[in-house]
Amino acid sequence: MIEVLVVDDDVRVARVNAAYVDKVPGFHAVRPAHSAAEALERVETLPRVDLVLMDHYLPDETGLDVVREMRRRGHQADVIMVTAARDVATVQAAMRHGALQYLVKPFAFAGLRGKLEAYARLRRTLDGGGEAEQAEVDRIFGALSESTEPQLPKGHSPTTADLVRRALTGAEGPLSAQEIAERTGVSRQTAQRYLKLLERTGRATLTLRYGDAGRPEHRYVWATRA
Repeated sequence: MIEVLVVDDDVRVARVNAAYVDKVPGFHAVRPAHSAAEALERVETLPRVDLVLMDHYLPDETGLDVVREMRRRGHQADVIMVTAARDVATVQAAMRHGALQYLVKPFAFAGLRGKLEAYARLRRTLDGGGEAEQAEVDRIFGALSESTEPQLPKGHSPTTADLVRRALTGAEGPLSAQEIAERTGVSRQTAQRYLKLLERTGRATLTLRYGDAGRPEHRYVWATRA
């Protein structure tokens, strides 16, 4: 699980954003912080913080002040700014201090989900370690800027695509096209078509289950679980 610290001075907003985090497969929100001092205390004392969703407007210091102090103390948790601050100077300063992404308030769950899923793709890309050729370097730098949703070909419905996506993200393990069809109410052929699209765009991972005889069954899992 990717451990996420939400930092926001508004207790209600922090609670909502933490709940959003917990809805995305592969992510877990720890107890939020509501000030710069609390944020630093959490980073210092928690066993692990992988990612910080950092508000800029905090009662004691700014979010960027917290990021600077984290780095000074040697904490390397990744940072995504989640704030109403939209002036170019703040955005530029966030980039210079190593923020991986910048999400402007207000936003819907889909906006945060897209940022988190892009972050999960980046982590998977980096997990291999070793040396990287130019193509791999380009893929690493592009991981966070990829479209959060696949571009649907002509004849594909965004509503059906979302049904299939939600069935996959809500599943405890890989699902077949037939199982997707039963959960969404679409035909098996339609489910198979959308699953193949999600696999081609890297959103779903194909696994094979071999039975006693015949062809292996194709089963799919949402890529952030892989």
